[in-house]
Amino acid sequence: MTDVYLDSPPLTDEQRAVVEQPWDARVLVTAGAGAGKTHTLVRRLDALCGHESPEEALEAAEILVLTFSRAAARELRERISRHGERARRVRARTFDAWAYEVLVQAHPDGRWNEVGFDERIAAAARAIEKGTLEVGDAVPPAHVVIDEVQDLLGGRRELVETLLDRYQNSCGFTVVGDAAQSVYGFQIEDLRERADETGRFFDWLRHSYPDDLVELHLTRNFRAVTAEARVALAHGHRLQQLSDPDEAGTLYDELRDLLLDPANGMGELGDEFTLDGLRALNDTCAVLTRDNREALVISGLLHAHGIEHRLRRPLEERPVPYWVAELLRSTEAAGLTEDRFRSLLAGISVSYEANAGALWTVLRRVARGAGRGVLDLDRLRRAVADGRFPDEAADPEAAPIVVSTVHRAKGLEFDRVIVLTPPTVADLHRRYAQELDLPAEARALYVAMTRARKDLYHVAPPELPHLKRAGGRRDGRRYLGSFRSYDRYGIVAEAGDVCRDNPPGHGTDAVATQAYLLEQVRPGQEVSWHKRHDVPMGETESPPYTLLHDGREIGEASRRFREELFRVQKVNRTWEPWWPDEIHDLRIDTLETVTGSIAAGANAGLGERGTWIAPRISGIGRYRRADNHEEQCA
Repeated sequence: MTDVYLDSPPLTDEQRAVVEQPWDARVLVTAGAGAGKTHTLVRRLDALCGHESPEEALEAAEILVLTFSRAAARELRERISRHGERARRVRARTFDAWAYEVLVQAHPDGRWNEVGFDERIAAAARAIEKGTLEVGDAVPPAHVVIDEVQDLLGGRRELVETLLDRYQNSCGFTVVGDAAQSVYGFQIEDLRERADETGRFFDWLRHSYPDDLVELHLTRNFRAVTAEARVALAHGHRLQQLSDPDEAGTLYDELRDLLLDPANGMGELGDEFTLDGLRALNDTCAVLTRDNREALVISGLLHAHGIEHRLRRPLEERPVPYWVAELLRSTEAAGLTEDRFRSLLAGISVSYEANAGALWTVLRRVARGAGRGVLDLDRLRRAVADGRFPDEAADPEAAPIVVSTVHRAKGLEFDRVIVLTPPTVADLHRRYAQELDLPAEARALYVAMTRARKDLYHVAPPELPHLKRAGGRRDGRRYLGSFRSYDRYGIVAEAGDVCRDNPPGHGTDAVATQAYLLEQVRPGQEVSWHKRHDVPMGETESPPYTLLHDGREIGEASRRFREELFRVQKVNRTWEPWWPDEIHDLRIDTLETVTGSIAAGANAGLGERGTWIAPRISGIGRYRRADNHEEQCA
């Protein structure tokens, strides 16, 4: 076979065995960390599209590619555009985005943007079982490609099993995974159910296709180029079938000892020597944390020392880029030709080098106009409002320094990785007691240590604040408290805290506020909530709060934020809540396009589309008094 990919690495024998399987083969690929999975999948997709045998080619619409995150989907799309020959029209989608498409096909009038992730996944599985993919313009898949299948748990596992069951006689698949990197078990709260889910999809495949499942392996590591970056790789095979807690504890200790080699120590992350090293970086670096609390604290520490970085968002969060609002407000036309689209986009300040041609193609999929080669702007606005804005058009989350939980960094790689010194097994037992999942802890540590290409470091973890959940609920708003039940010192910011019903500055000058957001507000800058007055806006709401950036109002608190602040401050049924004057230590995450009522936008002077830019914030907000900026608490 002639290698026509001039700037692409040649295939190994193991990779070639995957790529050359026929389109109707059922292929399970076990691939270790850094084994060239994405490269292999790109070549596999090219082969499915008929690079070698055009007469056996599948159409792009017949190939379903599913990923767990927008970052993974974006990487695969970018690699296809660089190295794929015939697979350029193949779309990689997240499970959530594809489930939404299935539901819109099955129930066009459903308000699926208002339904939670788990409900959408379950509803999509039911729709597939009833034949939705065989009705109208839908195309049942002839081949399904999924990466990271070790993380198929619960609803997503059932969705994939339903799909493959439905088309078992007409559909091939290529699924890639590594049980050693299964780290999403925490999504299942019950430890027994979690243990049952671990490896369950692998077992289902082997029992469902006992005679024709082709199992292949990718064993060579291409990521780690130094001995330091390779230290954990030899333990991968032991993690494949790990379930015994005692064995997991032993393996965890071995990995921890390898990480804590004194030569890899960096002391405290706040030391000036360490900070200077981060400032002088000319390659990529990730600071990986065990959980969200650590990630928020590390991000705050880096911000306090002027270190530019990005805090990775939860996988399910999909902000629509701010340039979409500017595009929609820049013309009153109902539709745009490609030339006009390119011209308008060129006039908008975008934070990265946007590929106008690729964006045009992606946006036309969700907002195709009646005329040939026209983008329907009303349909585009509805796609934003309904949560159907395509992942492919989201802004890239690129930055030289990234702060991330291990789970959100899985599948990614960095030149250097800094891991917070992991707790000992004894400390884990003390902290988490009956909730401790030692096999998961060992796998997460392995994943963290195998993200590095060159350098692997460890730093002492910072002192962590006492975060609790409002009402003791698992999904309650996190707040800053103490061992005393009535202490309230702050609240953790979330997406949706800034009101989207009305444009920022609608009571003063919304047009000027939009210009201010575009010209002056940048990710990482500090903002704070300021109480307008003491009167609550409802029986179960706080008073109104205004978001200030350098003294300028750029938003107001949403009803959801006011309700959750009320739940945080309402310690018990008899407790009279009090309201902080200010909530500071918050940061701009990004600027995003949001939709509200058309009347609200028109009344504010922002046109007739009901679309505008709003800030999204993050961080652990701390309460303080307005008169002297002292800490404020009960």
